[in-house]
Amino acid sequence: MSRLWDKGEPLDEEILRYTAGEDHALDNRLVPYDIRASIAHARMLADKELISADTLASIERGLESLGQAHAAGEWAISLEDEDVHTALEKRLTLLDPLGGASLHLGRSRNDQVLAALRLYLKDVCEDLAEGAGAVARALDDLAAREAETPLPGYTHLQPAMPSSVPLWAGGFATELRDDADGLRAARRRFDRNPLGSAAGYGVPVLPIDREYTRKMLGFAEVHDPVTAVQLSRGKGEAQLAFEIHLLMQDTARLASDLILFCSQEFSYVALPVSMTTGSSIMPQKRNPDVFELIRAHSATSLGALVEVLAVPAKLTSGYHRDLQLIKAPLFRAIDLARQTLGILAHSLPEVSFIEENIRMEQQLYATEDAFRLVVDEGLPFREAYQRIGARFRKHREKKDDQ
Repeated sequence: MSRLWDKGEPLDEEILRYTAGEDHALDNRLVPYDIRASIAHARMLADKELISADTLASIERGLESLGQAHAAGEWAISLEDEDVHTALEKRLTLLDPLGGASLHLGRSRNDQVLAALRLYLKDVCEDLAEGAGAVARALDDLAAREAETPLPGYTHLQPAMPSSVPLWAGGFATELRDDADGLRAARRRFDRNPLGSAAGYGVPVLPIDREYTRKMLGFAEVHDPVTAVQLSRGKGEAQLAFEIHLLMQDTARLASDLILFCSQEFSYVALPVSMTTGSSIMPQKRNPDVFELIRAHSATSLGALVEVLAVPAKLTSGYHRDLQLIKAPLFRAIDLARQTLGILAHSLPEVSFIEENIRMEQQLYATEDAFRLVVDEGLPFREAYQRIGARFRKHREKKDDQ
């Protein structure tokens, strides 16, 4: 057997390379999830007496053995395999010809891949949420270390009102926790059992028990009707890609602030030499490249979101091979988010503020001064606003004359 759909007819190798695309490489992360779903499917078949108990036991032993060997790096999915499904069934058939020949009864690659993907993406949502929480905690620690450190608050990148490092860090920590909530909310669309929908129109003749596999795999519900399963493809993936992009926007804005704060003109933040890179021509330079790349990668996550949204747009109902192309941008966004959260959690403990360089100029207190006039002298706010504004205007004019 070359591939699950192979009927003994030749396939042009150029066609295989183009149609398989990146799937054989991307699918390696789905191996443990496809094995879980396949074992659940096999147990359901045995429960319905469609395969024997001995065949089930052999299938389970074979799949578990293949999973262990894959995790140990003893095999990987090849272009010839095309995808995870062929890779596992082909190797299982070598171990157990009857089990390998029986396993695909009552399912299609369409519901098979969705089962593996949904199990994987449920884990991804939780993993990324935990990663966002870890960065939020690192910001909490930074706020605690710099509990008394003041910081100008900016609007339009101009000094606006007094703030502090705890307020600055706390704002980002809160938004990262909100991102974690959004990522967990994205699990809902993945928490539905697709098994038994087959190619999108159910399984004739056989007494397939979709509730059985739902319970086995821990899905919240069965995805009904069967025609909705293929129509849903790309929606949960787009929601996850959107939540990842919101997360990456927050990390990009955090990185932008740190880049600004450690510039020579500000010098609010000190970074250890080990966190910076140098210049090949300018010997004095130490550059915050890690934060520049965190900032830039929000563009990558946006690109991935656009790809995921665009692939299923305007497709007719039912399965189309187009949907295969959702994997690459989505997995790219997932991997990038994991890396970004990891490097932030690693870097933030090394960030420190240089309080003596932080200038808390009087203009930062202009709003406070106006409110005090209202409270202490009973002035209407607009009159107090104008009076304080005039004071700072005179101060600027005096400086300009000097």
